[in-house]
Amino acid sequence: MAKDLYEWDPENEVQWNAEGKKIANRNLWISIPALLCGFAVWLYWGIITVQMINLGYPFEKSQLFTLAAIAGLTGATLRIPSTFFIRLAGGRNTIFLTTALLLIPALGTGFLLQNPDTPLWKFQLMALLSGIGGGNFSASMSNISFFFPKKVQGYSLGMNAGLGNFGVTTMQIVIPLVMTVGMFGGTSMTLKATSGTLIGKIPAGTETFLHNAGFIWAAILIPIVIAAWIGMNNIKAEHVSPNIKGPMGAFAKILGMLFIGFVTATFGLWLMLPADVGGSGMMLSKWIVLPIVVVLTVFALRMIPGAIGQSLKHQYQIFNNKHTWAMTIIYTMTFGSFIGYAVAFGLAIKVIFGFQHIMVDGIMTHGTPNPDGPSALMFAWTGPFIGALIRPLGGMISDKIGGAKVTQIISFIMVASALGVAYFMKQAYVSATPQDYFVPFLILFLILFAATGIGNGSTFKTIAVVFDKEQAGPVLGWTAAIAAYGAFIIPKVFGEQIKATTPEYALYGFAAFYVLCIIINWWFYLRPNAYVKNP
Repeated sequence: MAKDLYEWDPENEVQWNAEGKKIANRNLWISIPALLCGFAVWLYWGIITVQMINLGYPFEKSQLFTLAAIAGLTGATLRIPSTFFIRLAGGRNTIFLTTALLLIPALGTGFLLQNPDTPLWKFQLMALLSGIGGGNFSASMSNISFFFPKKVQGYSLGMNAGLGNFGVTTMQIVIPLVMTVGMFGGTSMTLKATSGTLIGKIPAGTETFLHNAGFIWAAILIPIVIAAWIGMNNIKAEHVSPNIKGPMGAFAKILGMLFIGFVTATFGLWLMLPADVGGSGMMLSKWIVLPIVVVLTVFALRMIPGAIGQSLKHQYQIFNNKHTWAMTIIYTMTFGSFIGYAVAFGLAIKVIFGFQHIMVDGIMTHGTPNPDGPSALMFAWTGPFIGALIRPLGGMISDKIGGAKVTQIISFIMVASALGVAYFMKQAYVSATPQDYFVPFLILFLILFAATGIGNGSTFKTIAVVFDKEQAGPVLGWTAAIAAYGAFIIPKVFGEQIKATTPEYALYGFAAFYVLCIIINWWFYLRPNAYVKNP
């Protein structure tokens, strides 16, 4: 088992060249697949629920869509406590336990999917637990930030986040494929509607093994969990995790803080969801509920007594730094857009291009299937693939020319491409042949994904330079926590605007937000006499 590190300073060239680089890279290359599985388990409901519809599970579509919403909100909320795990519990302890916890929803989902008569609340519970995978990002990024010197923070954090986010694409490709083979036994089910994979459409009547969607991740997770325990390190240096003792105490801290996140997320879901899916029926606006959930979570964590509360009080000093709030907004533009579009991309293709939009008696209708429409599952993976794969490039470019400059360039690209996507969405949504507009829509959306990926890398570089080594980790975790609500907000906004027959308005709103981020980035980091010039 890798030893605990009591003296650790990656800025020390002698230590870095002697052994530091080797240790840091080992932790990075174990962290990446652990994070990849976290994203996969967090977001696999977007694929599973589509297949549940194709297999005829006895649920309304609106009920199934709540599963992705539950996982999205919970995963974002759990990032708030996860932000502070490394200082309280150590890197190895945190990554080992939070990755191992993913086995619960992976195995549970696999077992439940074998029976179409399983009640909805059990699937909702698995979706809630899947949120652990979303929360793991903040702890993972905070941990890796402590291992590398500032000169390569853009690269190291870009690699961890970029290849970790690759879990979205991996999941979108792997799940449809493994469902075609009885690799884990169990009884197959028969498709009642045409499905699809990366390699083509699967006709109705085909036998499929939906439960593999959960079991496959359990099989992948087991060796990763073992590698995390054997190969990763706790940094017990003063600026990282100076007060951790044995692993059992560390695990108790993590589980207790995750429990608080689960409680506040569940409360928020209860306020928003309709009564027929376990909500209060009040169906409060997301713009009201999300701030309530964030504030309640931050406040509840601070109320923990003893050493944990004192440590959090110390780490909460990041909220007194104006750069924390500036970077939270800017990072939401990049990662929030990436993760939100990753969730909504396939649905947008299905709804806008999978149906003919025909005028009947003076009323535009959108319910006629389009036989020439593209398969959503064949293209849904492409955007997340590009956005994740290009992220390390954004970090490496930023290491050379500065993070803020790269962020500013990609922000203008995001504005232009979002407006272009909006234009072609609008044209397609009033056309009987929407497929005529699919190619430019796809190209512009892929450019938008690429820009979000490069911007993710550039914002990591900015945070690493602007904040000292003690605050950089918690700030990375906090900004990632807030940005992760994009996985909940963007699909909700898309859904609302599609229902209102104005899907292009969603992109107009996002483009306006990007303009705001251009102004903030310029004011803080690029104008003459900026607070920190082009970090």
